[in-house]
Amino acid sequence: MHVNAKKIAFLGLLLAIAMVLTLIGGYFEPSTLFFMAAAAFCTGIAVRECGLYGGFAFMAAGVLLAFFLAPNKLYIITYGGMSLYIYAREFAFEKIADSRTMRHRTAVFWAIRYAVFNIMFLPILFFLPKVFYAGTISPLIMAGLIVGAQIALFIYDKAYDYFQVTMWNRIRKSLKL
Repeated sequence: MHVNAKKIAFLGLLLAIAMVLTLIGGYFEPSTLFFMAAAAFCTGIAVRECGLYGGFAFMAAGVLLAFFLAPNKLYIITYGGMSLYIYAREFAFEKIADSRTMRHRTAVFWAIRYAVFNIMFLPILFFLPKVFYAGTISPLIMAGLIVGAQIALFIYDKAYDYFQVTMWNRIRKSLKL
């Protein structure tokens, strides 16, 4: 695989930004999810600018570097999960866009996104429920957590779409990438 120096330098700077956001999220507890999401958005930038292989390398490097730098190791799982979701989302988008015969592409894309999220989220919820809720978990609370997570995913997706379409396109033009 031939990667030019400009892409490697870009990914290195992007990784530094992602790590700064991850570290800030570890120190400002009320805004942890915001900073973890912002750091995970960098994975989407890496995929869009450097392709699937570059994006995967970026995601793996981000998780490994966060393991050594982050003070709270639980945040690494959060960052890794969010980054993996963004990578899977971009991967699905590219594969669906390449398919010429697929019908109902938007519905398939939404179904894949929710399937990927639930494959990651539901086992953690059922096998490690104390990560999400400290008390005893009744079926009603469990249902509330599942529904709330689906709503949170919808908001996360909309924020990511807004970031990529509006914010990153502006930044990209000023960087002349």
